[in-house]
Amino acid sequence: MAPIKTGLLGLGTVGGGAVTVLSRNASEIARRAGREIVISHAAAKEYDADAIHGLERIDRITDDGFAVVNDPEVEIIIELIGGYSPAKELVLRAIENKKHVVTANKALIATHGNEIFAAAQENGVIVAFEAAVAGGIPIIKAIREGLVANRIQWAAGIINGTGNFILTEMRDKNRDFADVLREAQELGYAEADPTFDVEGIDAAHKLTIMGSIAFGIPLQLEKTYTEGIGKIEQQDVVYADELGYRIKHLGITRHTGEGIELRVHPTLIPARRLIANVDGVMNAVLVQGDAVGPTLYYGAGAGSLPTASAVVADVIDVVRALTTDPENRVPHLAFQPDAMSDVPVLDMEDVHTAYYLRMQVVDQPGVLAKVTAILAKLGISIKALIQKEPLAGANHVPVIFLTQRVIERNMNTAIEQIEALDSINGGVRRIRVESLD
Repeated sequence: MAPIKTGLLGLGTVGGGAVTVLSRNASEIARRAGREIVISHAAAKEYDADAIHGLERIDRITDDGFAVVNDPEVEIIIELIGGYSPAKELVLRAIENKKHVVTANKALIATHGNEIFAAAQENGVIVAFEAAVAGGIPIIKAIREGLVANRIQWAAGIINGTGNFILTEMRDKNRDFADVLREAQELGYAEADPTFDVEGIDAAHKLTIMGSIAFGIPLQLEKTYTEGIGKIEQQDVVYADELGYRIKHLGITRHTGEGIELRVHPTLIPARRLIANVDGVMNAVLVQGDAVGPTLYYGAGAGSLPTASAVVADVIDVVRALTTDPENRVPHLAFQPDAMSDVPVLDMEDVHTAYYLRMQVVDQPGVLAKVTAILAKLGISIKALIQKEPLAGANHVPVIFLTQRVIERNMNTAIEQIEALDSINGGVRRIRVESLD
């Protein structure tokens, strides 16, 4: 059979990796796909020709992405330029031209995926996006296909390697956030503007996609609660360890009786959990199904070749499905388009979880009684308490509470009332706690 011709948009880190993988593993890929897969047309504004293995196998390289998506010989478009525009316009044009699309663009899918999938459904083409979540970990395929017999109950993941590297260094080497962030930028783990990573925006894109696939709801990025790690202090890492926990920047989605949770925030996890021991830039996702129980997926969440592995796997899947009736292909968001659920996404105030609370209190009798009275009045039970000795000459002492699960609305009220006490110095540091069992 004739080779399948693909068009590649972007020759950066992941695009170069895709060229390398398709070239280096060409014969193995052909054996698995049933046909040879070649890149016949590519577009990039700039690229390092010396750094990309297999670049000479591409027939044409241009700086015009629309020339690639309009090429009548190209059957599959691989979009690896990232961002919203012109990625969205190029993808929609490719779909309009009846071309299948493979993308690693989590921001595009999380923000415009509903529109893109509707267009793909109308034109009978596939949009594959395994590489958009957790890099080389096949988590989309695991939830959408491997766990298809299950009702997914919840999923929780370390889905941003930069944040995980920072928190790991803070714990293992007793370093401050700002110091580790500078090193992460020097090592290339974090961008010059690290906002997307440390503020949780990157993880929110990925969690939005995971939640839709797990529960069959439309993509709703605007309803994903997002909180970064910039306020985590070294003392929080130490106190968490004393309590038997580790702090991770988690994306959590859960189906409750009232709706769907979609939330990204720093989280205390029991140190004995496997996911609590995922360190450095690695990613991991824990998925709980009603039939299979808990399953853990671990690996590289970013990087040239790990992400390219997921991209090329998607290309192979598209090639395998080329002769399949569009109505019988695996649905983009795991559920048939006419069977999507309207279960609401919960507001963060309606979420139930446990909490770590740290505060500086005046070192005098009766202060803790006032705090515990506020918590008790709002139905908040205390699970553990740490009170430290005051430093020489200091009249404030750090006090740490670990609470039982409670609705966030009540905790917000409690924190507001505690911070209003004259005996509290500064604000209350709140980190949510999940047992993941």
